[in-house]
This record gives sequence, C-alpha cells and structure tokens, in this order.
Amino acid sequence: MICLWWLDDQEPDEMAMEHARGQLEKVYATDVVRAARGGLPATAFDPRRNQTSSAELVRWLAGQKPPEAERVVGVLGADLFIPVLTFVFGEAQLGGTAAVVSTARLHLPGTRLVEARLAKECVHELGHTFGLRHCQDGRCAMSRSASVIEVDTKAAELCRDCRERVAEARERKP
Repeated sequence: MICLWWLDDQEPDEMAMEHARGQLEKVYATDVVRAARGGLPATAFDPRRNQTSSAELVRWLAGQKPPEAERVVGVLGADLFIPVLTFVFGEAQLGGTAAVVSTARLHLPGTRLVEARLAKECVHELGHTFGLRHCQDGRCAMSRSASVIEVDTKAAELCRDCRERVAEARERKP
C-alpha cells in the first residue's frame, strides 16, 4: 500500500489528487490510500527563499509513514527547493520510502493540466523510492523534468526498463 498525503492546511485540488491516486495504483499495481496530513515541520520553511525544503519534508515524511504502508508520497501547494536549484517539482529518497511533490509550479491558470502533471510527478518521485534514476527515454515518467513543458511531454507511465527495475526491487524486498 502507498499513502498519498495532502500536506497543506488548505483544501486540496480533489480532482488532481484523485487522478494521481488512480495513476499510482495503475503504475505500481497496489492500493493507494489518501489522507490529509496538515501540520508541516516548522524547520522545512526557509524564509530567506520563501520556499520549503524538499529534503526536510522527505525526512519528515519518512518518519511519519504508517507501518502498514510500503511508501508515502506527500503533496503540497508550497514551492519546493533544494539548495543548488531555484526550485524542484519534487524529491524522494533514492531506494527509500518517502517522496514529496509540489503543485506550486504545475498550475497553468484556466486549465486542468495540473491533474496530469501531478500524476506524472508522483509516479516519477515514487519511482526514485524504488531505486530508479532518471531515464533517458523522454516519454518515460522517470525522465528528468526541469520545466512544465518537459513534464507535459512525458507520459504518466514507466517505460519497460523502469517497470522491470521496479519489479526487481519489489522481489528483493524481504
């Protein structure tokens, strides 16, 4: 089971969250349970950047994961960063159990593209938790995305090679 948590105190985009949940169930062939989980750690927000540290959130989420869950992915509206980049769409523990995705830069006013974009980024970040690195196949959800244009051009699915690596990672898990 994967937990898909909305982390913000404000109401989530229900259509986008349900679309992401459904896509995660399809790609990872497991149940995905949604939950609201407000109350982010104060240490995650950097007032100098006016952004939230994705690394802090991933560490925090790993400690919040219910024992019955295989993985957890948190979604929030706040803009995320890592120190060496202006922003990130998300971050995950490579080979770990936690990931985070932000919708802050996935919105395009007047469109519903956020639904597809959120699903793609959730699939991508969870792929990292299974040990996947960025894929060279530009259509694979695991391809690198530095802009929403790149998010839009990839699929919400894993390529054959990445699917096989996820299956291998699951087989190795005791």
